[in-house]
Amino acid sequence: MKTTRRTVLAGLGMTGAALALPGRARAQTPWSPTKPIKLVVAYPAGGPTDVIARVVGQEIATALGQSVVVENVAGAAGALGTRQVAKADPDGHTITFGNNQTHGNNMFMLKEPGYDAVKDFTPLAGVGAFEHVFVTRKDLPVKGIQDVIKLAKDKPGELNYGSTGLGSGSHLSTELFMARTGTKMTHVPYRGAAPLVQDMLGGRIDIANSTLSSVIGQIQSGDLRGVAIGSAKRNPKLPDVPTLQEQGVMGADASSWTAFFGPANLPAPIRDRLSREIMAALRKPEVLATLDKIGFTVTLIEPDAFRAYQVKEIEVWTEIARAAGIKPGE
Repeated sequence: MKTTRRTVLAGLGMTGAALALPGRARAQTPWSPTKPIKLVVAYPAGGPTDVIARVVGQEIATALGQSVVVENVAGAAGALGTRQVAKADPDGHTITFGNNQTHGNNMFMLKEPGYDAVKDFTPLAGVGAFEHVFVTRKDLPVKGIQDVIKLAKDKPGELNYGSTGLGSGSHLSTELFMARTGTKMTHVPYRGAAPLVQDMLGGRIDIANSTLSSVIGQIQSGDLRGVAIGSAKRNPKLPDVPTLQEQGVMGADASSWTAFFGPANLPAPIRDRLSREIMAALRKPEVLATLDKIGFTVTLIEPDAFRAYQVKEIEVWTEIARAAGIKPGE
């Protein structure tokens, strides 16, 4: 009998069709986690970054069939927790919800961040941006941003401003504001939004250029005073707070972007599954409604497009920091 490839396969108990089936099955079966997923938040619990991470984590846990454990690892301007993810195994079981500080500004604001914000991570989804609002303690004798400018010029360095850490959006945007207005205030960095807001409520901090989501409740209740929105138009949730531009301050608008990341070299099936579930969660009406209540607007960006956006943002803010004379810290 003439030996052919078909008879050899038959003798081994296989056929071409049988060989193809496992391959098709693998292609049709998406990656699934085999243990709980650790979602690192590089800030204290209770801040807006933490809140968003927990909302999304709960949603993707259901979709992935594994619990998602949020771990707050604050310190070193967000670098402490972010380093953990950079060094984690690229198996999909460790991810982080980062922002323009952890995955942008730390590259030029810290002498040794301990990671490369671009090379050491795999973007999973761009999520949106935190709008910024200048807010003061309620007993500071100001009504608008021009009053703040006058007070800062009359008493250079005496006003203190809080931020969520060295190199954070709240830090750099305030430095940009001071450069544009010729003012000088003293920087007091915190490990996140929650402790900053508590100190403002206690009267220990004069002013901050905070994310809207971290202070909107306190502004609406009258416990803090909103004096300027750092955007092109007013926010409908705070219609009585004018923009910086309306009050004569140009070129100082800023916002803080956010995104989910995994470690570098995350295999495509893992990246695609995580990205898909994260984006699906952030499209749900109930999730959008929850985030809208804290003043956060979702704007989703696919992983590859976000990588290009991230690189550009680092370039832009590196130049802004250089022009403002901001030096790297420890």
